Amino acid sequence: MKTNSKDTICVHGGKQTDEFKSINTPIYTSTSFGYLDTEKRLYPRYFNTPNQQVLIEKLSMLEGAESGLVFSSGMAAISTVIFGLFSKGDHIIFQKGLYGGTINLILRDIERFGIEYTMLENNLSESFLNAILPHTKAIFIETPANPLLSIVDLVAISEICRKKHLVSIIDNTFASPVNQNPIKFGIDVVLHSATKYLGGHSDITAGVILSNKQRIEKIEKTALNLGGSLDSLTCYLLERSIKTLTLRVEKQNANAQRIAEFLFGHPRVNKVFYPGLPSHEGHEIARKQMSGYGGMISFETKSQDTDAFMRKLSLIKPALSLGGVESTICTPSTTSHRHLTKEQNAKDGISENLLRLSVGIEDVDDLISDLNNALTMTN
Repeated sequence: MKTNSKDTICVHGGKQTDEFKSINTPIYTSTSFGYLDTEKRLYPRYFNTPNQQVLIEKLSMLEGAESGLVFSSGMAAISTVIFGLFSKGDHIIFQKGLYGGTINLILRDIERFGIEYTMLENNLSESFLNAILPHTKAIFIETPANPLLSIVDLVAISEICRKKHLVSIIDNTFASPVNQNPIKFGIDVVLHSATKYLGGHSDITAGVILSNKQRIEKIEKTALNLGGSLDSLTCYLLERSIKTLTLRVEKQNANAQRIAEFLFGHPRVNKVFYPGLPSHEGHEIARKQMSGYGGMISFETKSQDTDAFMRKLSLIKPALSLGGVESTICTPSTTSHRHLTKEQNAKDGISENLLRLSVGIEDVDDLISDLNNALTMTN
């Protein structure tokens, strides 16, 4: 299939047919496959079963990658990339303000396995360049980042990595392949928590790594040992969900833009973090590298009692995770970043009254009305 249309790729990319000419990819539930008279050795932990391969083909087409691997969670993907590409004595540069699970992995485990790191104080291009040491092997970024939607310049990072012979890695979860394709800007490895926008219905957990074939083959050797592969049923559910990815994300983009503008002008809101707002410090860079600004918004109310505010919402549900068709809200300090100390969160600008809103596909006026009622009722 030759097409550059993401709408068409989402529906038709990677689909495997069978003798019955079924429209959907069959679910191969077997964990045991015959091997006589064939060179193939199919096994779920080997990342090569039919449902895994069909899914990777679709995702590779969406991100412009040569190959990839699907995992049982986003963190399984992130940890496998790090331990699959880097060894004792290597050094990695991490941007400021990453997802809390990634930061927890860095603080608890990376140095324990002999991998050194630098966590930047800001995300300016010169800061990445100045942090490079003789044994630096990679730069790891996340843009837009969780939860403050900070933006990193993809072109600048890819140029630095190319000149210094480093591997560039991005967590592209918040953007999704609909809004941003980092490989097009020269980034080497793209990660997704497929639990979020790729799944999109709050009913599966999965992760993805996408890159060139040579790098994926290297990562796969470690992946085989760590065992974080994805079962066939979840692969099928994820492939099914991706068929509506562009429809969902474009609606979430539009809803989030309207809501961010509403919150920005509300007298009971202190700060709004959304790259689609001209006031956002990364707006100009985001405008150049994103085709849409995403469905995630973070904001601070003037009330310190965030729980009281969330309890007054009727349509938007306080819940963990994000990227679903339904709108959800949470406080990062007690959810995604709860394993970090107050001092660590404060250093990254994550206050206790910061709220992270995952905008769904509901009617936007209903969502704005729900937020307005809660803001007005909160003392």
